[in-house]
Amino acid sequence: MEYRRLGSSGLKVSEFSFGAWVTFGSQVDNSTATECMKIAYDAGVNFFDNAETYASGRAETVMGNILKQMKWDRTTYVVSSKVFWGGKLPNQRGLSRKHIMEACDAALKRLQVDYLDLYFCHRPDPDTPIEETVRAMTDLIRMGKVLYWGTSEWSAEAIMEAYNLSRKYMLVPPTMEQPQYNMLHRDKVEREFANLYSEIGLGLTIWSPLASGILTGKYNKGISKDSRLNIPAMSWLKESITGEEGEKKLDMVRKLEKLAKEVGISLNHLALLWCLSNKNVSTVILGASKAEQLADNLKALDAKNLVNNEVLQKINAVIQ
Repeated sequence: MEYRRLGSSGLKVSEFSFGAWVTFGSQVDNSTATECMKIAYDAGVNFFDNAETYASGRAETVMGNILKQMKWDRTTYVVSSKVFWGGKLPNQRGLSRKHIMEACDAALKRLQVDYLDLYFCHRPDPDTPIEETVRAMTDLIRMGKVLYWGTSEWSAEAIMEAYNLSRKYMLVPPTMEQPQYNMLHRDKVEREFANLYSEIGLGLTIWSPLASGILTGKYNKGISKDSRLNIPAMSWLKESITGEEGEKKLDMVRKLEKLAKEVGISLNHLALLWCLSNKNVSTVILGASKAEQLADNLKALDAKNLVNNEVLQKINAVIQ
């Protein structure tokens, strides 16, 4: 495991990190969650990602209980939360000062920590002025409740507006963005954000490096009955690999699987190492519903030397 700077900040995050989305508090039991956290930590993972909306807050509660149980030195790990979807009533969601402040306190309580290392604005809020959001995040940092704040799935234009407002009013600018990034989803990271890395030192904590399992090849021959794609909440993903466009996507995955065999590694390892090859990526967030699944993904690091420039060129020839 190696460690990368979070953008232009001095914070070091492990190149692979571990997230609780979909799994903690819903798909996996507490013992599996504990085992996964321990496997990740023992492998050198120092960043654990979470959000107020994951399993309606239960994911943070599960992670908080594990952190308390493990008694790891607080200086050895980085923990995050995200704010936007807190509840159904008007002031229980969005990026108003009220919701940001209340959501932060609730996340701290669920995670059982004194501060959040990273706090993300989970989506842009068209009903709240960006300046209000930036001021609220700045105040949380000045209160010591948050160390770094950032965004998730914001546009480059909105991130720049937040950055410029921060510089204009001597507030704290966003440090990081959490976008989806994988071989099948590239435009935002590689095109839209292209100038932000050098202009404002934006760091990336990317999610879904395996395209929610598509890049493991497990859907190449169809969707099994016990697949999580049959869960109602995952219907959006199921739709993405069905029909004509979905078949084109799966055809690309089959070609990548063939290439992975030629290299001598699994498709999921190839996909993860491809994400790491982007130097603007600070950390790749892994998810897992089984401990052995996480352990296998972490082993991708052993094959770094196999995914060289020649292999990357072959990958790009397929995914372009």
